Amino acid sequence: MWANPEWRGTLYPPHGGGLEEYARVFTTVEGNTTFYSGAPRAETVAAWARQAPADFRFCFKLPAALTHERRLVGVEAAFDAFLDALAPLHDRLGPLMVQLPRDFGAEELPRLEALLARWPAGIPCAVEVRHSEFFHKGAAETALNRLLITHGADRVMLDVRPLFSTPPGGHPGLLQAQREKPRRPLHVLSTAGCPLVRFIGHLDPAINERYFAPWIERLGLWINQGKTPFLLVHTPDNRQAPELARRLHARLAEHCSLPPLAAFPGEDQARLF
Repeated sequence: MWANPEWRGTLYPPHGGGLEEYARVFTTVEGNTTFYSGAPRAETVAAWARQAPADFRFCFKLPAALTHERRLVGVEAAFDAFLDALAPLHDRLGPLMVQLPRDFGAEELPRLEALLARWPAGIPCAVEVRHSEFFHKGAAETALNRLLITHGADRVMLDVRPLFSTPPGGHPGLLQAQREKPRRPLHVLSTAGCPLVRFIGHLDPAINERYFAPWIERLGLWINQGKTPFLLVHTPDNRQAPELARRLHARLAEHCSLPPLAAFPGEDQARLF
């Protein structure tokens, strides 16, 4: 997301907040709005195209109507229409995410294969599976990984270890996040050129630092291999997400050649007064 009033006074000025200001600091965003609302209107996409710089990347999710309601059955026309709606942003698309239902198992992989066979070559794809059989290193997982490698799609790596590292302890945001996020093992692998990590942080910064430490070497390795990893950062209620993203970027920059993040516009304005 980029529209969060809780970020005013830090990432955003007290009366600001929007894509243009967000993109002054960060270079990518996870677009959940398309998952819930479907293809955006033409005027909305045109506004995003005006506000996002050339090096910015949108990581939109396919609509749930395609992945969850229709379970990838007979979605060809709707998928094409979704891509057409995003046409003004095709030069600024990061991996489009196919988030599959928790009960989407190996017997439905032919549906995923049909979608990937239709996928445009110029648009990266990342698939997030949640069925437990894809995390047992058995035949189902082998079939999935081979399918992704064959079609040049990355497998989303959902890292929920920080989130589930402690009981919720009465914090409503932590409790809700633990109820909503699937508790699945982390399998670290890159099946294509844009490895995508969704790091679901904790409220405790020390816990986040500990679980992020192994990612530093892995992300650096992928960068050195010429890949373009995407790191999408969440916290239980997302109030702390910008600060966490900045801390993780700083840790990674200690080991990789990364351009510095710009100052948060809200903090800059606060210093003026």
